[in-house]
Amino acid sequence: MVTDKIIIRGARENNLKDLSLEIPKYRITVFTGVSGSGKSSLVLDTIAAKSRRELNDTFPSFVQQYLPKYGRPHVDRIDGLPIAIVIDQKKPAQNSRSTVGTYTDIYSLVRLLFSRVGKPFVGYSDTFSFNNPQGCCPRCSGLGEIRELDIHKLVDFDKSLNDEDTIHYIAFGKGGWRWIRYAHSGLFDLDKKIKDYSPEELDLFLNSPQIKLKNPPANWPKTAKYEGLIPRMYRSIINSEEGLLHASVLNPMLTMGTCPDCGGTRLGPKALSCRIEGKNIAEVCSMSIENLLKWVEALEDPLAVDLKKAIGERLSALVEIGLGYLSLDRPVGTLSGGEAQRCKIAKYINSSLADVLYILDEPSVGLHNHDIELMKRSVRRLRDAGNTVILVEHHKEMIGIADHIVDMGPGPGALGGEIMYQGSFEGLLSSGTSTGSMIGEKTSFKPSPRRASESFRIGEASLHNLKNVTVDIPLGIFGVVAGVAGSGKSSLMECFRSKYPQQDDIVYISQKNIGVSLRSTPGTYMDVAGDIRKMFAKKHKMKEEYFTFNGKGACPVCGGKGVIVSEMAFMDSIETTCEACGGLRFSQEALQYTITSPATGETLNIAEAFDLSVRLASKFFAGTPVEAKLRPMMDVGLGYLHLNQALSTLSGGELQRLKMASYLGEKGKIFIIDEPTDGLHVKDVRHILGLFDRMVDGGNTVWLIEHNIDVIKAADYVIELGPGAGEYGGRVVFAGTPQELSLCPDSLTARYL
Repeated sequence: MVTDKIIIRGARENNLKDLSLEIPKYRITVFTGVSGSGKSSLVLDTIAAKSRRELNDTFPSFVQQYLPKYGRPHVDRIDGLPIAIVIDQKKPAQNSRSTVGTYTDIYSLVRLLFSRVGKPFVGYSDTFSFNNPQGCCPRCSGLGEIRELDIHKLVDFDKSLNDEDTIHYIAFGKGGWRWIRYAHSGLFDLDKKIKDYSPEELDLFLNSPQIKLKNPPANWPKTAKYEGLIPRMYRSIINSEEGLLHASVLNPMLTMGTCPDCGGTRLGPKALSCRIEGKNIAEVCSMSIENLLKWVEALEDPLAVDLKKAIGERLSALVEIGLGYLSLDRPVGTLSGGEAQRCKIAKYINSSLADVLYILDEPSVGLHNHDIELMKRSVRRLRDAGNTVILVEHHKEMIGIADHIVDMGPGPGALGGEIMYQGSFEGLLSSGTSTGSMIGEKTSFKPSPRRASESFRIGEASLHNLKNVTVDIPLGIFGVVAGVAGSGKSSLMECFRSKYPQQDDIVYISQKNIGVSLRSTPGTYMDVAGDIRKMFAKKHKMKEEYFTFNGKGACPVCGGKGVIVSEMAFMDSIETTCEACGGLRFSQEALQYTITSPATGETLNIAEAFDLSVRLASKFFAGTPVEAKLRPMMDVGLGYLHLNQALSTLSGGELQRLKMASYLGEKGKIFIIDEPTDGLHVKDVRHILGLFDRMVDGGNTVWLIEHNIDVIKAADYVIELGPGAGEYGGRVVFAGTPQELSLCPDSLTARYL
C-alpha cells in the first residue's frame, strides 16, 4: 500500500488503549505527554520494533543471530512503514579502539588526506591507522596506554603447575585449555614449584616467543606453537578486546599509564613523521573540531580538493549540532549520552539515504537552550533530505519545530495510553490538555530566594577543562550549576565532592544505573516485597518462601520466570507466556491464598498484590509499614510504577528518582543531582521542584546540574560556567540569584530567562 502516511491500527503495547492513528511522512512529528503516558510504548516498542523486526527478517537466519532482538509488538497492522533508524541516548559499546574520528568515519578520510598530501610520503591510508599493525605503536598496539603486567600478581611462584590456581586468570587453572599449552608441552616438571625453576626454565616459561617444539609429547597438537606466559598475555588478552571483557579480573594485575613511546597518540614513528603544514596526524586529531575545520579549509594543495570538501562537510555537521569543542581523538567511551546521540545525528545528516524514518528519543536531554537551537536546525535538515522524523520530547523549544503533534495521556501508567490531541503546535496550546496548558504558562522567578548561612570554597580547580576556578558553594539552599553542554558543570561538582571534608554528608545521584538485575523491582528496591510476603505467611500460618517466585512459590513449569524460552539453534529464540501460570510466575498453590485490605475491603492473591501500582498499593496497604515505605515513591512522582515492574524497563530519569526516593527523610545531607528533569514533562518538573524545596526546608542542601529554565528560575542561587564548551569553557561566568543572572550580559542562559 503506497501512502504518504504511516497508518497504525490497534496498538496495544504496554499501556496503550487499542490506538489507531496516522503519522504524516516527510514531516517532523513530536510525541508529547507526561512521563509514563505511552509515548515510548507507541514510538519505540511499536513503530520502531515493527520496522526493525521486518528489516531483520530480510537477512538470512544465520545473520539474524548477530542482529539486535526486538519483541513482537502488540498491534493489528501498520501500513506505509519506512525503514526506521533509532537515534537514542545509549552510548556506543565500550571499545578502547573507538574514537570520535573512527565512530563518525572522519578519521578514515583524514588518513587518506595524509597519505596523499603529507610529506614525506610514508605509505598509504593504513599506515596512519592505529587499528592496523602497519600504523599502530608497536609498544601499546594502538591503545595509547601501556598496561604493564605484574607477573607476581598473575603467578603464585610458591605453587607448581599441578596445583590449583597457580596462574590467576581464566582457563589457566589446572585442566583449563590455556593451562594445557604448558602442562602438555613436555618442557616442565608439573610438580616442581615455579620458584624452583632454573633461570633457563623460568625464562622459557615466562618470556619465550612463539616457537615450534622439536620433540613434543603425543598429546601436543601437531600445528601448535609454544609461547611464554608474558608475551601470550599481552598478545591475546591485555592488548585485545578480551582484556576489556574481563577487566575486573585483569586490571588488578596491571599498572596503567600513557604509552611513553607514542605519547598516547597510538601511532608508530613512521606515521608520526609525516606532516601537512607542520602538523602530524596525531596533532591534527587533537585539535578541537572547530579549529580542525578552519585548518582543513585553509589547505591549498591541489591533491586535497576532493578530500577538503568531504572532511569539511562532516566536520561542519558536528559544529552545527554543537560538538565543535570535541576532538577526533576523544575516546567514544568518555562521551555523555547526549553527545553520543548528537554524533549519530551528525553522521546521518550527510547520509545519501532518503525515505528513512528517523526516531529521536528526547534529543534535548542534557542540552542548554543555546545548544537546542543548533539541534533544531539539524533535525530540520534530516527532514529536508526527504526523510520522516519522529521525536519523543518534553522540551517546549523542540516541540515547537513540529509539523504534527501527538499528545498522549491523560496520566501515567494505567491512567495513560490514550491520544489526547493531534494537530499543530498552535492547536496544542489551545487544546486544554495538561501539556498544552503548561507549555503556554510563563513561570516567574522565586520571590524571596534563601540566603546561605555558610558556604564552602573551591580553590583553583583545574579538573578536565576548568581554568583554575575559585568559587564559593553556598550551603543550606537550593542551587543550580548551569551552562552549555561541556562547559565544566560536572567537573566543578566533582571537585566539590572530592574536596568537601565531610564525605559522608554528600549524596551524589547520577543518571547511571542503580545496580538493577533482571529480578530487581520497585517492590524489592523499596524493601516492601518481604513485608507483603510476611502478611500472607502470617495469615495462612506458612513459611514466607511459599510466597516468592524465587523459592517454593514458583510456577513449576517456568521456574518463576513467567515465560518459556524456546532456543532455536542459531535463529532467534522464541519467548512465550507460560500457560501454566499465565505469566504470573507463581504456582497454583501459592495463588490460592489471599489477604483482604482493611482499608478498601478488596481481596487479592500474592500475584495480584505484587501487580498493584505504587499508588494503588499505598491504598490497599494503608496503615501498614508498606504504605510508609512507598510514600517516598509517591513524593517523587513514581506512583504509576508497578511493584513487580522490572527495573531494567525504567528510564534513566525514573531510576534516578527511585534512588532519590530511598534518601527522602534524610537531614543534614548535601544532595548533588545530575539533570533530574531529563525525560520529565512540565507537570512532573513542577512536582519535583516542590520536592527539592521540601528537602532544603528539612535541613539539607540541594545542588542540581541542570539546563531547565523553570528549574533555574526556581533556584535560590545559580553558578553558570562557560562561556562555551570544552576548551572555550571552564570559567565562572556568573554566581548569584536567578534574577541577577537575567541581567548578566556575559551569560548565554540569561537571554532564555
